[in-house]
Amino acid sequence: MVIRYLWITRLAAVFLALALQPMPVQAADPVKTLKVMIANGETGLDPATASDLSTLSIDENIFDPLLRYDYLARPVKLQVNTLAAMPEARDKGTTYLFRIRPGIYFTPDPAFQGKRRELTAQDYVYSFKRVYDPALKSPWLFLFEGHLAGDEKLVQSGRKGKFDYDAALDGLQALDRYTLRIRLTEPDNNFLFKLAMPATAAVAREVIEAYPGQAGNHPVGTGPFLLGEWQRSNKIVLLANPDFRETIFQATPGIDPADSAVAAELNGKKLPLVGRIEIKVMEEDQARVLGFLKREFDCLEQVPPQLSGMVLSDGKLKPELAAQGIRLSLFAPLQTYYMWMNMDDPVLGGYTLDRIALRRAIALGYNQAEDIRVLEKGLALAAQSPLPPNVLGYDAAYRSSISYDPALANALLDHFGYRQRDPDGYRRTPDGQALTLTMHTLTSTAGRQRDEVWRRSLDAIGIRVAFKGDKKTEIIKASRLGKVQMFETNWIADFPDGDNFFQLLYGPNSGRANYARFNLPDYNKLYEAARQMPVSPERQRLYRDLQRLMEAYNPWVVRIHPLSADIWHAWLKNYKRHPVEFTNWRYLDLDLGERDGKRALSN
Repeated sequence: MVIRYLWITRLAAVFLALALQPMPVQAADPVKTLKVMIANGETGLDPATASDLSTLSIDENIFDPLLRYDYLARPVKLQVNTLAAMPEARDKGTTYLFRIRPGIYFTPDPAFQGKRRELTAQDYVYSFKRVYDPALKSPWLFLFEGHLAGDEKLVQSGRKGKFDYDAALDGLQALDRYTLRIRLTEPDNNFLFKLAMPATAAVAREVIEAYPGQAGNHPVGTGPFLLGEWQRSNKIVLLANPDFRETIFQATPGIDPADSAVAAELNGKKLPLVGRIEIKVMEEDQARVLGFLKREFDCLEQVPPQLSGMVLSDGKLKPELAAQGIRLSLFAPLQTYYMWMNMDDPVLGGYTLDRIALRRAIALGYNQAEDIRVLEKGLALAAQSPLPPNVLGYDAAYRSSISYDPALANALLDHFGYRQRDPDGYRRTPDGQALTLTMHTLTSTAGRQRDEVWRRSLDAIGIRVAFKGDKKTEIIKASRLGKVQMFETNWIADFPDGDNFFQLLYGPNSGRANYARFNLPDYNKLYEAARQMPVSPERQRLYRDLQRLMEAYNPWVVRIHPLSADIWHAWLKNYKRHPVEFTNWRYLDLDLGERDGKRALSN
């Protein structure tokens, strides 16, 4: 009730402020409502702290980073978002100048006291500094820490007490109202990719300070949509931002011919196209599929593999669904699924031979082929390393040194002291204590099915496992605090380079993206060296060494790279998944006549 009241108050302020100023020509059709779903509940809508897919999907439609990706260009290509032109690189790639496009405005909020608030270069200075604020515990600090010239001042400021947002920083300066200068400590080949992420989007300082500690409940941005309704972990409604800057779609020359129809439909149109987006949280897999088939949603991304038989036959759309005009695309997202183990855990963690042997045995006991066949229903590629296909640095010829071998796993455990068994036949620790591992798991049908895969795998090597169910958002919070022993999760590329995956095991990222809290000096040094290199055979060799170190110490069990079966109804126009961006909502359109006609026939 509190959230709803706050948003009724805020929307009143929005409409009042907009009524008092000239209204631009509307691009979005207010009659058109896009209906989509997300698989997990959202967290606070704050770019500096959000890291789960559901929240990021919403954030990227409310907030604006400096750059974004071209919708149709493949390989992926950056383009301006809030900039007047692409940034200028100077000083051998260590200095960048960004010129903000004038006339971009935040959506109205009481924090602005009735004034129209323009986006400026200083907003990006403030927003980037927020990532350093220790009070926020931002998981995105790795994007900047040690990379911005002089940023040790920010780090020290946070350690001394109250974080100083007004401290001058050589690496981050607003030269004038619209000019931002960023200086790096060294060239970073992926730096501009980072500036297309929701985490680097602009927020307004007045809003953050008006709601202390509650920024995630008051998302105020400059993006194509604003928050209209919010029922926590149930339903979110986004409304087209009536004051959104004029954004005209321009088709990219030389795109894939398969996308020519989408390009022709979008070319020259103002974005966004729909006036309203209804986002429903649907945690149960079956509910998502049934909801789509009942025409309650316009699309379904990543059909749950265990339910793929409801829509697919031999990897193709069922004829009866194709006859209804439903479309299918098999898409390989830049995504890796893995199970991580806490390297600080007193039972499972550590770098001694007995602990390495325990983790290695767990990895050897994992039956990847069965997982893909039984649970993923063939909609996955067997992962050989953390890197999925199509990211820079991926090596299709690379093969992991670890494969399914329960006999070897048992021999390894026997050799390194886990020989003793309890009355139920489960192994004890080398010092004779009871050994029970605890794996956190999702409280869903899919979560319970995954539990059984791990129970069978660990039973086969004599290790007892208990499962602790919770919502993913709560598990992630506990993981960052080091309170989770082991958990299956996935990583979706923030930018299309292998660096974004190898940083998940970089020691200084422990407690943030490095949930396993892996901190090996040899790995850290190799990663730091590789990070400074452009794509090259030398960097490829370092990537191979990083992968071998990961296999040697086993903080992860690398599982799969998914193949996403995406389906959508014929009335949804311009649909195409992007490899990096989380949503395509601003580009989508609806044929209401066809949708209403289909629904009438179904009733």
